[in-house]
Amino acid sequence: MEHSESAGPESGFWQRQGTTLKGVIIFFLVLVLLIPTFMVEGLIHERESRQNEAVLEVSNKWGNQQTLSGPVLVLPYEQVFRDQKGQETSRQTGYLYFLPDELKVNGSVNPEKRYRGIFEVVLYSTQLALEGTFGPLVLDKHLPADAVPQWDKAVLVLGIPDLRGLKEQVTLEWGDQKKVADPGIPVPGLSESGIHVPLNLSAVQGLGEAGQTFRLNAALKGSGSLFFTPLGKVSTVHISSSWPDPSFTGAFLPDDKTISPSGFEANWKILNLNRNYPQQWNSEKGYSFTESAFGVEFLLPVDNYQKSTRSVKYAILFIGLTFLCVFFVEMRQSRRVHPFQYALIGLAMVIFYTLLVSFSEHIRFNPAYLLAASMTVGLTGLYARSLFQSTPMGLLIGGTLTTLYGFLFVTLQLQDYALLIGSLGLFAILATVMYFSRRISWYSA
Repeated sequence: MEHSESAGPESGFWQRQGTTLKGVIIFFLVLVLLIPTFMVEGLIHERESRQNEAVLEVSNKWGNQQTLSGPVLVLPYEQVFRDQKGQETSRQTGYLYFLPDELKVNGSVNPEKRYRGIFEVVLYSTQLALEGTFGPLVLDKHLPADAVPQWDKAVLVLGIPDLRGLKEQVTLEWGDQKKVADPGIPVPGLSESGIHVPLNLSAVQGLGEAGQTFRLNAALKGSGSLFFTPLGKVSTVHISSSWPDPSFTGAFLPDDKTISPSGFEANWKILNLNRNYPQQWNSEKGYSFTESAFGVEFLLPVDNYQKSTRSVKYAILFIGLTFLCVFFVEMRQSRRVHPFQYALIGLAMVIFYTLLVSFSEHIRFNPAYLLAASMTVGLTGLYARSLFQSTPMGLLIGGTLTTLYGFLFVTLQLQDYALLIGSLGLFAILATVMYFSRRISWYSA
């Protein structure tokens, strides 16, 4: 009798607080399951980094992103410095830079897919024709008073970031002359990498009153994107390609474009007034062309890692709501669910994300999501049916998970409205939880 009297208060405490303690254990179990969730998120970032490494590896052997800067006509000049007695003390070489009055670019881009393991890489080859006119060279404004222009050492420069992308010799038609370009840029103040053509302007100092026409033909390879700089007083660019998923980006969007499943065409027209550097200057000043670059990116319609990362952020919500659903069912059934069994259900929720990532690397994201969600819902529903020995309860748990995964799928698709849909969905979920929890007796076992 003494033993039963001493055990009575303790037994009464567990009877009164059993439901609350069970809820506390489940809450801490949700927090513990965040650890493998963070590990899965790290796995996604690791796979995304591996994809970027594969893209970089293939691009480095074919040709990286290309941005054409030019052509720019460069005229060296020499200054002689003398002392008070008129004796020469030093010489200094400077440069005058001239941009074309008119620049037209026409290009046809042929993209193709290459593979490094399971990862896709977009490469392209293009035929470009750059033509236009340089107006008469006016030296008075930027040439120092005591400087002598070196007309026989003028060069025409074209900036190309990755010279490995050149497939053929680049030819220049300068009036009625044809010249082949040389590698490198022998003058400072322009691109770090590119090609040049030496020009002897001694016979036509200043290019005459009519100026000078030019045409450059280049066969170029690259990857990812193709950009141009609007160096003409009037620059017009026309690009056509068979790629159906272009992304027009940079400082200027095309004035008109046509996109279809068979490819795209795009046209730009840009004035010198639209950019922040002049048509001519000398080496005492420096300007950058990069901020005015524009063009097109050749995107793969694959964003599985971004969507997978966004979906992992809902993991704690999925685990918590699934546990709540099982907990509510448990409160209305005679069978009890052990915390270890809760943990197994939570691990199934976590493994969903690894299934999603692994499937989406081989098939498109939407079918991968459907497959991973179906496997998770089926496994959890069958396990719940076994726990409660009730088919309706298994269907209830499975139906709840189906609703949650459907809600997440809609949220991932509607990126612009993700916050709105997510907020409304969370509000509806909270209202549902409050409704079903109102009749639970938290002070009884």
